[in-house]
Amino acid sequence: MKKPQKSKEYSLANYQPDNPALVEKWVGLSNALVRSGQALNLAEKRLLMLAVSKLDSAKPLSMGEVVTSRVHASDYAQEYGVNHTTAYEALQAASKSLYERSITMFEPAHTRKGTPLKPIVTNMRWVGRAKYHEGEGWIELGWWPELLPHLTGLKREFTKYKLQQANALRSIYSWRLLELLMHYQATGRAEYTIEDFCTSMEATEKQKQNFAKIRTKIIEPAVKELTEKDGWQIKWTPIKTGRKVSKLRFTFKKNPQKSPASD
Repeated sequence: MKKPQKSKEYSLANYQPDNPALVEKWVGLSNALVRSGQALNLAEKRLLMLAVSKLDSAKPLSMGEVVTSRVHASDYAQEYGVNHTTAYEALQAASKSLYERSITMFEPAHTRKGTPLKPIVTNMRWVGRAKYHEGEGWIELGWWPELLPHLTGLKREFTKYKLQQANALRSIYSWRLLELLMHYQATGRAEYTIEDFCTSMEATEKQKQNFAKIRTKIIEPAVKELTEKDGWQIKWTPIKTGRKVSKLRFTFKKNPQKSPASD
């Protein structure tokens, strides 16, 4: 594999952000998207959410317009506290993989004669194109048109959080749990069926069959990282139906005596 060459374009000292005055970046996702299966690794999640934070929900769209977001390697390095080479490699890898990544959404179906129907499954892409300029160190994402209402809507059914809340996280599970909790940030109490939780966390079939693995591989590490790096106090309880865990309940709030870690 060819190693990326260093260039002055990737230096934070030489790069000027599009809006230096913009300190806080916000991410807005529809609640349906928050609860979906997203099929992303951490580097892809970081890049996509940084790109989402650049979208302007107030900007009117022209007929047939392809909405794009451009992220520079220096944007990525600055936001997530990584070196230029890591940022360069993340953008380079994402330019190849993001077009293949899809979202799986589950829409409840109406009952037929009192019998619940299986949910309607919708699969869609994150992006319709991903342009990468190796010499300049940037990637431009062309968002999938049907996804845009889930990224730029101004409705109540949206979950918003500061990108800064996630930039120190090192686990995709922690990031996804943060989003699931932020969906209920007004009450500080979240409850998900085990099926919905496993879908959002991309749990493997083996994990789904053994709750102990979900607890030790997903929940406990994610809660630990959110507690240590984003200053949360989180308590969670498995709720059983019979002998099996059927739901997960989380109660959470910010720890007033602890500020989020920056690394």
